[in-house]
Amino acid sequence: MSVPTQIETSVHIERHYAVAEIAEMWNLSPDKVRELFENEPGVLVIGERSPRHKRRYVTLRIPQKVLERVHHRLSSKSGVR
Repeated sequence: MSVPTQIETSVHIERHYAVAEIAEMWNLSPDKVRELFENEPGVLVIGERSPRHKRRYVTLRIPQKVLERVHHRLSSKSGVR
């Protein structure tokens, strides 16, 4: 059995946010937060994205590092109009 590295261990310990938490922090709708994060690398996608259903039964959990990366990317764009 292998011993987990420090990087693997830190990923498990890192704070993960729900869509509703980010929506409240950033004063955005949950739909907009989903749109921003659903295809972002590193986001945990729990559930099925099956096109067979009318509604997607998918839960997103966004790690702190991904949240910071997206925030930085969005805030960098805000200066360019």
